Amino acid sequence: MNRLLISAAVLAMAIATPAAFAAAPKQGGAATITFNNDLTTLDPQVGYDWQNWSVIKSIFDGLMDYKPGTTELEPDLAESYTVSDDGLAYTFKLRDGVKFHNGRAMTSADVKYSFDRAVNPATQSPGGGYFGMIAGYDEVAGGKATSLSGIETPDDKTVVFKLSRPDATFLHLMAINFGYIVPKEEVEKAGADWGKKPVGTGAFKFVEWTPGQNIKLERNKDYFRPGVPYLDNVTFEFGQDPTVAVLRLKKGEVDIVGDGLPPAQFTEVMADPANKDLIAVGDQLHTGYVTMNVTQPPFDNLKVRQAVNMAINKDRIVRLINNRAVPATQALPPAMPGYNTANKGYAYDPEGAKKLLAEAGVGEISTELYAMNVDPNPRIAQSIQQDLAAVGINAEIRSLAQAEVISAGGAGKAPMIWSGGMAWIADFPDPANFYYGILGCSGAVEGGWNWSKYCNKELDARAGNADAMVKDDQLAERIEQWKAVFDDVLKDAPWAPVFNEQRFTYHSARLGGDPALFTDPIHIPVNYDYIFAKDAQ
Repeated sequence: MNRLLISAAVLAMAIATPAAFAAAPKQGGAATITFNNDLTTLDPQVGYDWQNWSVIKSIFDGLMDYKPGTTELEPDLAESYTVSDDGLAYTFKLRDGVKFHNGRAMTSADVKYSFDRAVNPATQSPGGGYFGMIAGYDEVAGGKATSLSGIETPDDKTVVFKLSRPDATFLHLMAINFGYIVPKEEVEKAGADWGKKPVGTGAFKFVEWTPGQNIKLERNKDYFRPGVPYLDNVTFEFGQDPTVAVLRLKKGEVDIVGDGLPPAQFTEVMADPANKDLIAVGDQLHTGYVTMNVTQPPFDNLKVRQAVNMAINKDRIVRLINNRAVPATQALPPAMPGYNTANKGYAYDPEGAKKLLAEAGVGEISTELYAMNVDPNPRIAQSIQQDLAAVGINAEIRSLAQAEVISAGGAGKAPMIWSGGMAWIADFPDPANFYYGILGCSGAVEGGWNWSKYCNKELDARAGNADAMVKDDQLAERIEQWKAVFDDVLKDAPWAPVFNEQRFTYHSARLGGDPALFTDPIHIPVNYDYIFAKDAQ
């Protein structure tokens, strides 16, 4: 997806649970979370960055969701669902007792309205295209209709989605925020202010938003999940520099540093024994990588691309970022289904890289390496530049603003790009979401996010075949097919995978809950619905 990696605070999965978190959840209490920047919107059909996702999730729900702190799908607003044998029809039965925050019962009509709204061009949803497999999508997206013909509501508790093609990612798309359910009357009443006055079915009710200062939420006492949420109030404070937020947390003034640990304080905070059980650590669903434009010399030569992979000292780059990552071996991150633990990728081997370049017969290479001009990306680019020079590739660094690098990549003008600060990150935990936009032919277009311009039509066909496998007894085989696709991508080497970054969430001793909730892989950075205050009365 084209959400930008603004900081290390992105999708993550947590490590083992320390004993300190074993306390039973209590009802009551409050939490304060700090962010440097204000949110842009709380409209679920429009919000598209890591910072607003967890807040939006606390206010809204979808037909499906993920078990807290995991990537395992389960029904949410839907009580159950069935799939037709051909994979072209999904029937959802809605839960009883689900109410919007205004007190009105949610019905199947609200589900249809929400998806119609997501696809309608007037909404300007960045995620409307995800629902392109629903019958009638082209007509609505093209402005020829206002309602998706593929969504039927035979009664208030039943919704039927009819698809134009089978798609194994469909249930994941029912859990993404673009498909969260909204009440038509509240959207129309708020008009242009809807994103500032949200009304959902979620665990928390919106209270107020003071721009540039804070957003306040309160517990939804009518939430359909008994006993959830545990906190009575959650406040998000904005304009808080992470360095200052760390000091405030130590003083007991705030509970979570939402932007993550700042690099300047990372070593000190991690070394303090008092913080042993206050920092949750997890792997993220993204990979930092170097792209190579395979349509232009010298990177149209496979041996050159393989040499670049072998030339980069990933361990040294990891040290540059305080060991907040692990060296990457392939395009998929380790937490993603389809990651091949047996595939060790290209080992650091400068002499082997020189040999490959000699075999390629390209002589000394001069090229350009584009990088975002925000720390630590220039330092990482310099490390890569040094490694490439050692094997005979002279790369001039073009350190530019984020938008300029993205533009150059989309236009195919950048021979090489270090992805840091701009990389695609997973909207949902499925290998398909890590392929089409950044490695598939559909992304290798003007303005696309496949900056390598890599297009392997055979792999595209195999990917499509994998996604047509929608039956439960086909799921394991589908993942094996995706694993093989990514193994073959690695052989073609359009990228040099560098590292898989980790997330570190620092929180106060007042808060309890499994660390997986503080580095939630989907509802980043924190799943607020299930954390609790230990001092609640």
